[in-house]
Amino acid sequence: MSTESDVTHEEISCACEGELPRMASYGLELFNRREFFEAHEALETAWRDETGPVRELYRGILQIAVAYLHIQRGNYPGAVKMFFRSRPWLDPFPDTCRGINLLRFRQDYARVEKLLHRLGPDRLSSFDYDLFKPIDYTEREGNG
Repeated sequence: MSTESDVTHEEISCACEGELPRMASYGLELFNRREFFEAHEALETAWRDETGPVRELYRGILQIAVAYLHIQRGNYPGAVKMFFRSRPWLDPFPDTCRGINLLRFRQDYARVEKLLHRLGPDRLSSFDYDLFKPIDYTEREGNG
């Protein structure tokens, strides 16, 4: 299995120039509809199908989807764990990758994580779901 240290910044940047695969795009669409379980499934398929370093981007996004699902279900420890797990997969990527605005996505999920910690397990039912923002992405022509 490849580790983060096996992949150079240049390899990640080059991989980010590629097109967003159909299944990854579908996963983002589901995420944006707040269908987080289904988004996780689609992104996991995209992750499994991808052989290059960008596969870890899909892994990181799917873990944020699972964190959001845990918040919806009131599972505080599960949400905290998934935010923690997502970092090594998302951190190496530039602010835009395969048309995904990762800068904004990082800002959005950081606000969610901050509120999660502020509320704690006892007040998670007071979570403001309006903080679940859609992922901003564009598809390149010819991607079908």
